[in-house]
Amino acid sequence: MTTPLTGIAPIAPTPFHQDGTVDYEGMTRVLDCMIDQGVDAICVLANYSEQFLLSDEERARLTQLCLEHVAGRKPVIVTTSHFSTDIATARAVEAQSLGAAMVMMMPPYHGVGIAPSPKGVFEHFAAVNDAISIPIMVQDAPLSGVTMSVDLLSRMAQELENLTYFKIECPFAAEKLAALIEAAGDHILGPFDGEEAVTLLADLDAGATGTMTSAMFPEKIRPIVKEYRAGNVERALEHWQTCLPLINHENRQCGLRACKTVMMEGGVIKSDRVRHPLVPLSARTKDRLLSLARDLDVIALRWGK
Repeated sequence: MTTPLTGIAPIAPTPFHQDGTVDYEGMTRVLDCMIDQGVDAICVLANYSEQFLLSDEERARLTQLCLEHVAGRKPVIVTTSHFSTDIATARAVEAQSLGAAMVMMMPPYHGVGIAPSPKGVFEHFAAVNDAISIPIMVQDAPLSGVTMSVDLLSRMAQELENLTYFKIECPFAAEKLAALIEAAGDHILGPFDGEEAVTLLADLDAGATGTMTSAMFPEKIRPIVKEYRAGNVERALEHWQTCLPLINHENRQCGLRACKTVMMEGGVIKSDRVRHPLVPLSARTKDRLLSLARDLDVIALRWGK
């Protein structure tokens, strides 16, 4: 990328057939739908892609398929998180060799009691930084259970030249974003938020320039960022208020299942299957999700029809 990434970089879901096998043809349709949604970039193999339920072989095949199919139409961010520094580094090197524009990584985590020290976290990211030349997005999310202080994140931004993007989705994300931007300044090219944009307005107030949501309805969320960055704050607020019921339902009731359900309803994919031990949405939650999505006439609900 020749200019800093801003706007919306949603996470692509990984579609499965009803028997639980990866739907690789469906994956290409997901990517095409996302491009038609007007995204600024696409993130693959993230937590909302069910990366923790994929085999190494499936992961490798999906990485290659996604990069080859998108073929430069949009920047592709490949998530390369792993507790092992060697594996995380190898994944990042492979992603770059296949044409990834960026990699995203969580700190190494493997449950309470097996958490690295701040020194270990720094060294983990430093190893990947030294092995590649494309940008790295640091994902700071409660899922890891690893606390990364503003001081640590700021040090990484200042001392590791490829660590220029930060996705902050921890509690009180806006305050952490503001403090990180103040501490690291121009070393941060892309302060992003996540959490399905549920705190997007506060995060934009704090200096965020992009958001990483699901791929359910980015065409409705992208204008929030664009209007805000253009100085049209009231217009951005109006867009956010319009989207908020669906954002909230996805964030609080559905999680990663929401995007698949909407995409299946719209003919993008054939199944909204999630891999066990995850379970499908209840009929009640699904009905409310689809009702809210229809109210907004989201692209994914009609893309494949």
